[in-house]
Amino acid sequence: MDNQGNKRVARDFAAAFAGALGDALAGTTGVLWPLQVLNGPNPPTQRGTPIQFRLSAEGELSGECFVEFNEPQILALLSKIFKAPVHEFTDEHNEGFSKFLASAAEKLVASEPGEYGQSHFRVERVAGLAFGGMFVVPVACSEESSDLQVLLYFGGEFLESLWRLQDSPGAGNESVVPSQNLNMVMDVELNVSLRFGQRQLPLHEVLDLASGSVIELDRMADEPVELYLDGKLIARGEAVVVDGNYGLRVTEILQPAQSYLVN
Repeated sequence: MDNQGNKRVARDFAAAFAGALGDALAGTTGVLWPLQVLNGPNPPTQRGTPIQFRLSAEGELSGECFVEFNEPQILALLSKIFKAPVHEFTDEHNEGFSKFLASAAEKLVASEPGEYGQSHFRVERVAGLAFGGMFVVPVACSEESSDLQVLLYFGGEFLESLWRLQDSPGAGNESVVPSQNLNMVMDVELNVSLRFGQRQLPLHEVLDLASGSVIELDRMADEPVELYLDGKLIARGEAVVVDGNYGLRVTEILQPAQSYLVN
């Protein structure tokens, strides 16, 4: 996928996300938030300390997208949401705002099933990330009375996922494979993998790894384990031990494996 392709799918998603976020803010604050994608070769400089969130997509849309606000604007935004001055972004605000962003992303996907398929988002705050090499799209409010500027950063897997969904024939429609075609490949072995979690590390921490090092993952101990087929999330479940080997007790099917096969 070339740079123009990256730009197109990133801006399309950013515009849809801006609309969903603006609608959610309007419903919460009672004030219009006409958020739009900005045009220009370079994104505007953020003012104040950045506050960043990771949107992790799972399902037909996969990968990571990062949303960056700046502290003065997000405090002003929270003051409008809570109808009272907010002077500090606390852990309580972080939890509530993360859920708010996740809700906006879920509504976006639900409103555009033909574009983004069956997908789910997890949102968490991150800090101190370097976005070198990522594709960035700036979003801002067109009303001076509602000052808000957001930067969206797109990871490579997320862009490839957007490209695949938007350019595939019949995107968003359930794929059905005739049973006679499936019978021909029933004995073909496929690689599936379990993911207990992941973590982004700066290069210097990777180089410092040694025997006995502990890496904290982005998943709590009681969260479900994920089952992937060819890099695509198809199910979740609980880790178990069977005859001394790790196994998975499936508790949720996100996408039937059949939907990833083609005629």
